[in-house]
Amino acid sequence: MPVPIDTHREEAAVMPGGERSGGALTTGGAGGEAPALPRATLLLKRHFTGENLPQVRAQVEDTAAAAGLGGVRLGEFTLAVSEIAANAVEHAGGQGRLELRLLPHELECRITDDGPGFTPAIPELPGLTGTCPGRGLWLAHLVTDRLTVTTDRAGAEAGTGTGTEVTLAMRLG
Repeated sequence: MPVPIDTHREEAAVMPGGERSGGALTTGGAGGEAPALPRATLLLKRHFTGENLPQVRAQVEDTAAAAGLGGVRLGEFTLAVSEIAANAVEHAGGQGRLELRLLPHELECRITDDGPGFTPAIPELPGLTGTCPGRGLWLAHLVTDRLTVTTDRAGAEAGTGTGTEVTLAMRLG
């Protein structure tokens, strides 16, 4: 049975194990202070299509390794980014944008597209045939420490969606 991700141009994060975290990443202050966002360093910014996706995957892997991600976690992060980028190529007009950032304790990749949007749901265990959608999201959710999907659900249902943003992150160290 699919696990729905609550989206409506709001962020809804789904961590491994199904824990959810809605809203922006904050450190929250007392006395009504505005939430503080973690400092981020932009490491890589790329437009991608089906033609240059293999080169972008290699750049993501090289950049993630240089940022300190290694071993199995490097392979899992690269695989997750590849799956989400391939989804943008396949389902959102053949192209997308990728931004890789280094945060204080994690490596984050944001992938955006201008496709029709969708109502995201992560299957508990997708089938091995092409008839079960969601395998890329399921795999990315399984291997990353944080997965956030932001989409225009109302627009997706009406066929007038304005794109999707998927953010994946791996803890460093």
